Amino acid sequence: MVMIPNSVNITGKERLVVIGNGMAGCRAVEEILKRDANRFSITIFGAEPRVNYDRIMLSPVLAGDKKFEDIIINDLAWYEDNGINLISGDAIVKIDREAKNLVSASGLVTPYDRLLIATGSDPFIIPVPGHDLDGVVTFRDLDDVDKMLAAAEKGAKSGGGKAVVIGGGLLGLEAAHGLNLRGMDVTVIHLMPTLMERQLDEAAGFLLKSELESRGQSILTEANTASILDGGDGKVEAVQLSDGTVIAADIVVMAVGIRPNVKLAHEAGIEVERGIIVNDHMVTSDPAIWAVGECVQHRGICYGLVAPLWDMCRILAANAAPLAGEETSSGYQGSVTSTKLKVSGINLFSAGDFSGGDGCEDIVMRDAARGIYKRVIVQDNKIIGAVLYGDTADGSWYFDLLKKEEDISEIREALIFGQAFASGGAQTDPNAAVAALSDDAEICGCNGVSKGQVVSCINAGSHDLDAVRATCKASASCGQCTNLVESLLAITLGDEFDGSRVQKPMCKCTSFTHGEVRKLILDKNLQNIPHVMQELHWSTPDGCSSCRPALNYYLLCALPGKYVDDQQSRFVNERLHANIQKDGTYSVVPRMWGGVTNPKELRAIADAAEKYNAGMVKVTGGQRLDIFGIKKEDLPSIWADLNAAGMVSGHAYGKSLRTVKTCVGSEWCRFGTQDSTGLGIKLERLSWASWMPHKFKMAVSGCPRNCAEATIKDFGVICVDSGYELHIGGNGGIHLRGTDLLCKVTTEKEALEYAAAFVQFYREDAYYLERTAPWVERVGLDFIKSVIVDDENYRADLAQRFYYSQNFAQHDPWEKRAKGEDAHLHAPLLAELD
Repeated sequence: MVMIPNSVNITGKERLVVIGNGMAGCRAVEEILKRDANRFSITIFGAEPRVNYDRIMLSPVLAGDKKFEDIIINDLAWYEDNGINLISGDAIVKIDREAKNLVSASGLVTPYDRLLIATGSDPFIIPVPGHDLDGVVTFRDLDDVDKMLAAAEKGAKSGGGKAVVIGGGLLGLEAAHGLNLRGMDVTVIHLMPTLMERQLDEAAGFLLKSELESRGQSILTEANTASILDGGDGKVEAVQLSDGTVIAADIVVMAVGIRPNVKLAHEAGIEVERGIIVNDHMVTSDPAIWAVGECVQHRGICYGLVAPLWDMCRILAANAAPLAGEETSSGYQGSVTSTKLKVSGINLFSAGDFSGGDGCEDIVMRDAARGIYKRVIVQDNKIIGAVLYGDTADGSWYFDLLKKEEDISEIREALIFGQAFASGGAQTDPNAAVAALSDDAEICGCNGVSKGQVVSCINAGSHDLDAVRATCKASASCGQCTNLVESLLAITLGDEFDGSRVQKPMCKCTSFTHGEVRKLILDKNLQNIPHVMQELHWSTPDGCSSCRPALNYYLLCALPGKYVDDQQSRFVNERLHANIQKDGTYSVVPRMWGGVTNPKELRAIADAAEKYNAGMVKVTGGQRLDIFGIKKEDLPSIWADLNAAGMVSGHAYGKSLRTVKTCVGSEWCRFGTQDSTGLGIKLERLSWASWMPHKFKMAVSGCPRNCAEATIKDFGVICVDSGYELHIGGNGGIHLRGTDLLCKVTTEKEALEYAAAFVQFYREDAYYLERTAPWVERVGLDFIKSVIVDDENYRADLAQRFYYSQNFAQHDPWEKRAKGEDAHLHAPLLAELD
């Protein structure tokens, strides 16, 4: 076994060790750091081999609305910036309370002074015959999502796969929705008569079932799973119900419930019932051990939703790191929960008790034409439950009244029509309902943020949606509360808020905006990052993970040939010149000019994939080959082999030009009007290796049929009989944006000059991590046209500045390393690799 050194002897701080790198464990650490960043020396163990991510958002990942990178809550920089020792992919297997040590699966022994257990919950597996077959999965983590995506991809290749989801609760329906969007034939099996019976009454359940069936899903209620059938090879073939019905299945998703993960605590002798028993301050039966999240039991209740977790974490932090002069917290009193379904196009809200009974009365409104159903349950003139389907705008208001147990007798007659009507406000005012909410009304259930917290955040300087998301996290997860947050921005800022983006400070280290920093670098002739921080009075001596990469880029853009690129101020992918994958290996993407390759390059890629045991070689959307599963220590060698074949980096890891996608154009296609492939190659050779504020993609289509999808790229060219249409500001990601037409030109030479000018203008004017789509919307198409189209001299100047900067940028990051030349230029990289 390996023993972690005694950190108390080194730092003088108490050692806090957290078991669980999930939402609860990391949120508790965030709350502690917010109160006292120097209170503990912190180590976090995670069973999964990845950073902390938002499990609530696994459903959008499965549905294709988001990628894993979009749901990361705390990236590696967060752990590094806060001095947290993250040990991922190594689960704790034993708690030795007497010695105050933890033992991990790898044999690592870690001492603690304070221990926080945040092990979450385990999915419940129905013990029917066949439950352990290959193809039976749960829906709890990213690995489960990957298995479902693999099944969907396999099904697509064979003409359509079949999925059976056992469980018609929240997770089951979200899994079914995602698989349905991925092209699978989905059947949902639910034991009870009503879908989501814990959250919905019969009427709302019927509306939900009808909507899902209209989307192509098969919903079987009052259906009992008898067994999962083996196809003879140990893999799932079908599901058999107790009535004998057999449903074909390529994959079976078990989503029938969860149970607290208490195994470690139980084996360590900590008091456990259904969950780990905690008091109001989240302390277990061992005073040195805390617990939060789905693994705990408080006053007899185990919570399976996220909002109670945030309450627990705040109480824990107040107890663990009390502020000076702060009154002792009264402790956690339990939580009232509400539920929303994360299925696109379905508005559903449920809270409290809707079962009714003696002394209860129902207030119901049905609007069949609009698909709206509202039911509020009242007892003793207090709301005890609410179910909303189709129109959930008043959900927060009903929930606030429910939690506070307010007397609603005076608004009883108007209650069902919503807050604005009940308060006598103008129903046409979209902000009236939000304005009337109390300060402690919940705005963001995913992150447990109240109206008062959002308003405080806005008053402290967060004057746009992005700033609010970055500070208090409201609307940063599922996004269903975005309208509420925007209403609070409008209410709080008044005329100052017009719904558009308002500039905010570059980061917490400075009061200057991105635009001001860029201008001051030029005005004051600032030469390097320390110079900027000193001259502009940075509040932190070394900056942070947000400002250092931005400053590095701004200096690189402003001082080509003079500024020495600071590799340590780049993200890890750019430092290693490869994309890190979730299993810790890397993907390598050599450049293919305009998507064109040849036998020599294909042989080199095949040889490299075989030599370095690549896990997969995949054709990308940018017409290249991506080599996955390369070990960190093999990166220099594989690039030496690829360089030997004349291939250079595709910069798939960088805030830079990625690809130039082309169609075959007039050379081969009978519809082609110009040589789109040739122009695409010239564009790529012109602009490759250029660093940008964000990733940058181009495309050239040989005719208006637009096979290269040029109208969703940052810069796109549509070839026409008379020349070339130049398009800008497209985005084919989550928020689709079609391009704006910049202008038309008649020659390739003009197209290349306009492209260079546009790229340079974007490089010089946009903020770091701002893509062309929001940049174009921020500065305006007319302004860009006035600079690039109308001002011939300035266009030429921009193009010349871009050509000049490319003289210093266009070298392959691995070529000189492979040749042993100028190795000092890559010293930080070598240190990281070695």
